[in-house]
Amino acid sequence: MTKIDKLLARMRQNPAGDWTIQDIKRLCNGIGWECLPPSGGGSHWKVTAPGEDAILTVPAKRPVKAVYIRKLLAMLERTNHGEAD
Repeated sequence: MTKIDKLLARMRQNPAGDWTIQDIKRLCNGIGWECLPPSGGGSHWKVTAPGEDAILTVPAKRPVKAVYIRKLLAMLERTNHGEAD
């Protein structure tokens, strides 16, 4: 099991954990997604996936709320990334 698989499993087990935007960036980089920083003075990062029209915006405030982790996991399921590559 890779580090990305372990991170994904921990997020699934505890979406309300003390997650940071760095954790989301690490996951996105590991599965080939983009996690783009805020532009124009904003505070929301943008998560995009190849083949997915939707963009998930995540506030960088720590900890990242569980609702955003759940939305990220749902996005993973929609794009057939049930398990990290």
